[in-house]
Amino acid sequence: MNKPRVPMSSPDLTAAERAAVMQVMESPVLSMGEHTAGFEAEVAAYVGSRHAIAVNSGTAGLHLCVCAAGIGAGDVVLTTPFSFVASTNVLLYENAVPVFVDIDPRTGNIDPALLQQAAHDLRQGGDAAARWLPRHGAAAGQQHAKAVLAVDVFGQPAEYDAIQPIADEYALTLIEDSCEALGASYKGTPAGRFGQSGVFAFYPNKQMTTGEGGIIVTDDDEAAALMRALRNQGRADGDTWLEHTHLGYNYRITEMSAALGRVQLQRLDEMVASRAQVAGWYAERLQDFELVELPQVLQATTRMSWFVYVVRLAPQIDRQRVIATLAQAGIPVRPYFAPIHLQKYMRQRFGYQPGDFPITEDLGARSLALPFSSVMTADQVSLVCEELQKAILA
Repeated sequence: MNKPRVPMSSPDLTAAERAAVMQVMESPVLSMGEHTAGFEAEVAAYVGSRHAIAVNSGTAGLHLCVCAAGIGAGDVVLTTPFSFVASTNVLLYENAVPVFVDIDPRTGNIDPALLQQAAHDLRQGGDAAARWLPRHGAAAGQQHAKAVLAVDVFGQPAEYDAIQPIADEYALTLIEDSCEALGASYKGTPAGRFGQSGVFAFYPNKQMTTGEGGIIVTDDDEAAALMRALRNQGRADGDTWLEHTHLGYNYRITEMSAALGRVQLQRLDEMVASRAQVAGWYAERLQDFELVELPQVLQATTRMSWFVYVVRLAPQIDRQRVIATLAQAGIPVRPYFAPIHLQKYMRQRFGYQPGDFPITEDLGARSLALPFSSVMTADQVSLVCEELQKAILA
């Protein structure tokens, strides 16, 4: 691969972020201090939640949501196979059984109609339930689902007006994986505000970054108290330093990360707007190129928070050849996502096979993430589009 002419992604950092981190470095408090508390309060205010619990990754946040929902060994959780693997891994940490539901081809988000059917069939049991359960790894006579873990793919919220009634009808705890969608809104409601809890993540390629980090938002007082304890080695309110009410984890965020996050949060709306502008440049330059399908934003998405810009190549295009050609031209691109059910460990554990989730597999085979960030320029977008078209037509 030639030296990249355009970065795949870039964090959007200024002198203010660097100064905030240096201020912490000059203090004696590097963990669980005023910046962690301040960051939590500011995120809660931004999305309108009662609680925010900062952790060291989005994965840690999702895991704590799973724990707070009481999901344990053998419990069935309905979720999507079109996501980053963390959204399924957090279920496996608790020996739960992820039961996949295929996706809406327009967005890549879980299909509510299929979700309704899965919840119904699992409650019916027998042959109806068997069509949804994995070939192995689920207990015989498995009961109906206990939860739904929905994912806001690429910064677009799932269809919660359809998902929430299903969760209510079948007494399913709804967890929102909004790790890719901070700043988005669905019918005017901020992402992360649906269900019992939501999670945002702050890896360097996200809309805002803390280096590594994540945060849980919830209105559930009891769940919030439990998650705060679990992230801090299981210390509940009133415990001393060496007392532990729960079996917990070291999921704490650092003060440096929290300080960085506070400054980034102040700039979030500006960065989301910049990302929307970059997405608009891509759409303008690629709209007439018939061999590339552009991402769709549904009308219900009242604010798209672009995490990545993922196009789909026409079925006849050899994606690997395009990737290799672009690499030689110094343009990094990535397949996005590889279906979770076809990961090696998932096939070994549950017996999933190609063909099980055809829409997920189709998008997984044709999707391509282009270089994207809030600091990308119009000239860089033009270069990527020019080289992409040349690579496809070569």
